[in-house]
Amino acid sequence: MTASRTVELEGHIIDSGMMQQAFGIVMDMGGNFDVEEFEVGTHKEAESYCRMAVFADSDSDLQEILHELHQIGANLTDPVDAHLEAAPADRVVPTGFYSTTNHPTQVRYRGEWLDVENIEMDCAIVIESGDGEHEAQGASDGSSGDDESPRGDPRAYTKVLNAIREGDLVVTDEAGIRVDPPERPRDSSGPFGFMQGGVSSERPSESLIRQVADAMKRTKEEGGKILVVTGPALIHAGAGDELARLVREGYIDMLSAGNGFAVHDIERGLYGTSLGMDMETLEHPRKGHKHHIYTISEVIRAGGIAEAVDDGLIEEGVMYECVRNDVPYVLAGSIRDDGPLPDTITDSVEAQNAIREQAHEADMVLMLSTLLHSVAVGNCLSSTTRVVCVDINPATVTQLLDRGSSQAIGMVTDIGTFIPTLAGTILGEADEESETVEDAEEVDADDD
Repeated sequence: MTASRTVELEGHIIDSGMMQQAFGIVMDMGGNFDVEEFEVGTHKEAESYCRMAVFADSDSDLQEILHELHQIGANLTDPVDAHLEAAPADRVVPTGFYSTTNHPTQVRYRGEWLDVENIEMDCAIVIESGDGEHEAQGASDGSSGDDESPRGDPRAYTKVLNAIREGDLVVTDEAGIRVDPPERPRDSSGPFGFMQGGVSSERPSESLIRQVADAMKRTKEEGGKILVVTGPALIHAGAGDELARLVREGYIDMLSAGNGFAVHDIERGLYGTSLGMDMETLEHPRKGHKHHIYTISEVIRAGGIAEAVDDGLIEEGVMYECVRNDVPYVLAGSIRDDGPLPDTITDSVEAQNAIREQAHEADMVLMLSTLLHSVAVGNCLSSTTRVVCVDINPATVTQLLDRGSSQAIGMVTDIGTFIPTLAGTILGEADEESETVEDAEEVDADDD
């Protein structure tokens, strides 16, 4: 017996490759398709439309094909409500639950489309009815959650597995769900036009850095927030002062890092070393290997990073500027950490939640020389968030893209060169503009 459903694709589906990708998915997974309607956009701004019937040998095979098609933005044509089932226990999702992409998503509930809040990849979608009731389709026991939903409008939002509670209404199947992947711009015009994904060590670095600088300035002009995700290699490479400068000048709104980054940044300010290496001579001074532990001990003695800044122990560096300029930071711990610093979050679930909160607030993210933190934050980002990943190791940026952060642009270059050039591009222009204004004011004063 053959199973079939009809899906539709719309937008710039030809030049973005979406239509070809959809055909490939169906055939590669053993299905067939029949294009029922196809309209081609005939000018630059016009969108195209394709409706096609998808066939498979069984319902289960069809379901697998539909799931893959959903990931690229092919949506079912029949406007039915999403299927809901109550979670059978805490941290347990119903069989066949819908696993989210990081693309903007809508769920149909009681005949209306709801935007899914805080969209990120690999989550469940939970519905709150808004009327204080839980009504799970297909749930024979009429189970309800621990607490009734507050009365108001219904809402849909993502939940990670450890946040699922018994009775949560979880979306299952692909019915009643619409996914809208952001489309690549047809050209590179505009300050964000260069962000079309991909990894390159061949592009002219200075030109690309200027484009990143323009994107950062535009983000700030629009009232957006910029998150920096970084590792200790940035300090080792000698870029700490310039990153601190960007924080001080208001171009960095949030920082996500690990215990190691903060320790090396503070150690550099206290002793002029990073993991015992003199940052000026690149030599290892006598007893320099102790500086790392001394740093942790002194910050613990002070009670934390902010307290050490207030006491005058820490007088420079990225963490100093974060404290002085009220830039929130998340330091996520790992099994490798020395100490750790009092500010480091050692509970992994608590650290994930803190990272997730930052990620949801970010409009642009710079990922700088850290594989694990880049992937962790990337998992929490919507595909509409602008991402730039910079690392000397191409595996870092390719793994980020492969993991699903397809909106990221990757630069394979030395972070010790990238950050000073970026800061100089942003702040150098600002300094020149300021000097021009001051010169003009002096002229006006002379005229008076």
